[in-house]
Amino acid sequence: MLLEQLQKEGQRRGLSPRTVSTYAYCVQKFLRHFHYKELKCITKEEIKNYLDNFLNCPNTLNVYLNALKFFFEEVLHKKLTLNLQFTKTSRRLPEFLTQEETNSLLKQIENPKHNLIISLIYSAGFRVSEVLNLKVKDLQLEQNYGWVRQGKGRKDRPFIIAQNLKPILQEWIDNLSPENYLFTGIHGQYTASSVRQILKQAKRKAKISKNIHPHTLRHSFATHLIQNGYAVTEVQPLLGHSKLETTMIYVHMAAPQLLTIKSPLDTLSNSPKSL
Repeated sequence: MLLEQLQKEGQRRGLSPRTVSTYAYCVQKFLRHFHYKELKCITKEEIKNYLDNFLNCPNTLNVYLNALKFFFEEVLHKKLTLNLQFTKTSRRLPEFLTQEETNSLLKQIENPKHNLIISLIYSAGFRVSEVLNLKVKDLQLEQNYGWVRQGKGRKDRPFIIAQNLKPILQEWIDNLSPENYLFTGIHGQYTASSVRQILKQAKRKAKISKNIHPHTLRHSFATHLIQNGYAVTEVQPLLGHSKLETTMIYVHMAAPQLLTIKSPLDTLSNSPKSL
C-alpha cells in the first residue's frame, strides 16, 4: 500500500518511471530491513545507522537518501531531518567513442533495422528510451528535424535528422501509420535490452575495448559536435539539458583535440629570442 502511494505521488510530481521504480526499490529494502514494523517506531538514529551502511558507495547513499526523503516528506508528510549531508561524488568524464571507432562500430551492424536504430541514437544524441518511443508522426523529414516527446523531465525537444538517414527513414516509414512506433519487436515495442545486445555484438566484431552502451553513443554525439566546432550553447538544446553546466562536460571531453591548435605565436614571422 505504501509503495503504491509512493508510485502515485512520483507520477503526480512528474518523476520518470525509472526514478519511481528506483525509489520504490530503495524504500522496499528499507522497510524489509526493519521487518515492516510501524514507521513511527523507527527512530531517526536507526535511519541514520541504516544509511551508514552505504558510506563506502556515495552514489548509492545519495540515491537511498533521496528515496527516503521523498517517501517520508512527500508521501507520508513527515519531515525527515537527519544530520547527514549528501556525499560528494567524484565526477568522472563519461566514456565516448572516437569518430573512427563510431564508424567502425556502425560498419559491423549488417541488419538494416539494427543499423538504423544505432545510427539514429548516435546521429541525434538520443537516450535509448527516446529512440524506442519515436513514432512516425514525430518525424518532419522534409524539414530535417523531429520531436522527442515527453523525454527526461517530461519535456519535448527537437532533434536533428542526418541527411544520410533521410532516404532510409523515408523508405522505413512508407508502410507505417503516423501512430506507429518506428521500431517494434516480436512482442510489441522494441526493448532497450535488444539495443544493448546489438551494441555488444558490434563492439566485439569491431574489436573495441571500451565499455559501450547506448548512452556512450549520446556522449559521442555531443563530443563530436563540439570537436567539429559547434558551440556548447548550440549543443545544449539538442541534448535536452536544462542547465548549460551539464553540457559543459563535453567541452572537457573534446579538449584533447584542442592540443592540435597552433598558438598564434607560431604564425608570427619573428621567432622568440633564445636564452
